[in-house]
Amino acid sequence: MANRFHRYAMSLLFLLASTATFTQAAENDPSRMTYALATTAMAAAEAYAREQGWNVTILITDQSNNPVMLRRLDGAGARTFSFATAKAVAVTATGLTSGEYGIRVAAGDIEEVEGAVTFAGGVPVYRNGQLIGAVSTSGVRANQDEEVSIAGAEAIGSTSQ
Repeated sequence: MANRFHRYAMSLLFLLASTATFTQAAENDPSRMTYALATTAMAAAEAYAREQGWNVTILITDQSNNPVMLRRLDGAGARTFSFATAKAVAVTATGLTSGEYGIRVAAGDIEEVEGAVTFAGGVPVYRNGQLIGAVSTSGVRANQDEEVSIAGAEAIGSTSQ
């Protein structure tokens, strides 16, 4: 009985230690999306949206889905922030565009991510093959949101590895 308890206690301690190490590693992972990169991406995305006459919300996050920059253009709907955020969740959790994430979820290829949406508008940003963050847009049709996000992402990197 004592031996079983000892094994249980040791397993629990090992699990807690590994969880703490993982959490600490994630917290110590510096943001790869710098303010300068986010500024460049935001300028490109906003310019594209304005050229099209679209009133949108644009969100730029780092690889851990921490917001780096947000812009809600005049006339953008009240819920656009929530949708832009959910698109960024899909992107940073999977490294896929939010539209591709939706296609793969529907096909049963991947599991749903809590808090993510399955329609286009969020794109990953890769530099040197590494995910540095996401650009997500909401406010017009999903494919139009994605156009705005791509304009921002391509200004500082690429949307695929």
